[in-house]
Amino acid sequence: ASFECQMYRASNADCEQELARRITKRDFQEMAIIGQFNQGFIITSLRGRDLFIIDQHAADEKYNFEELHRTTVITSQPLVVAKPGGFGAADEIIIQENLDVFQANGFNFSFKEDAEATQGQERVYITSLPVSKHVTFGENDIQEMICLLRERPGVMCRPSKVSAMLASRACRKSIMIGRSLDQRQMTAVVRHLSTMDQPWNCPHGRPTMRHIVPLLQPGHRLTAQARPSLSKLLAQPDDGEPRRITKR
Repeated sequence: ASFECQMYRASNADCEQELARRITKRDFQEMAIIGQFNQGFIITSLRGRDLFIIDQHAADEKYNFEELHRTTVITSQPLVVAKPGGFGAADEIIIQENLDVFQANGFNFSFKEDAEATQGQERVYITSLPVSKHVTFGENDIQEMICLLRERPGVMCRPSKVSAMLASRACRKSIMIGRSLDQRQMTAVVRHLSTMDQPWNCPHGRPTMRHIVPLLQPGHRLTAQARPSLSKLLAQPDDGEPRRITKR
C-alpha cells in the first residue's frame, strides 16, 4: 500500500499514525541501509518500494530511553520519620499491588494492619522518596503514578519528573547529529527500532523517521532516469522555498 502523508504537508501526528498503521516491527529488520545523509540521517529502503529517512539521534535516543525506562532503579532516600500519605482505600490497593513499580521509582511504604490502625488513623506511610540533585519528589508524584497504574496495572510506569530525568540521560548518551556512521552502526540504529514499544518519536517529541517517496509503484519499473534525487527531495519542500537540514 502506498503512503498518503507527504513530507512538509502532513502533521507529525498524521505521519506517526500512518507509520504505526503501515510499518510493523518486522519491517525494521528487513529495511536495507542505503547510506548516511548530511551526517545526521540514515536512508533506508523497504522491499525496494519505499524510501525512508531516519534521524540517527532521535532513533538512538528513543532506544536508550526505553531501555532506561525499563531497567533503571531510582536511588531512594529514607525519611527520618515515616510520613502519612493520605491515601484512600482504592489507592492503597493500587500501591500494594504495584509495590515493585513504586520501588523501582524510589518510593517505599510501610503498612499498618487493621488491628494497629485506630479509627481515622492512616494505614499507609511513606518511608522513602526518590533522591536527585535537582529534583524534589513528594506525594503528588505518588498520586501521578497511582493514576497511571489505574489505567495500566502492573506496567512499569514513571512519574513525569523521572521520565524527564531519563530522557535527559538518554539524550546525552545517544549518537549525535554530525557524527559519521559506518554500515554496522547504521544497521544497529535501524534494527533497534524493531525492539521499541513506540519507535515513532524521541522522548522530546522529535520524529525518528519519515517516509520520503515511493520508489516503485505496482506495474512500474524503476529506471535510473526516474529515480528521485534525495538532495532535491530534502532541499525543496512543497511550498517552493528551499529547506536546509542543519545540525541540531
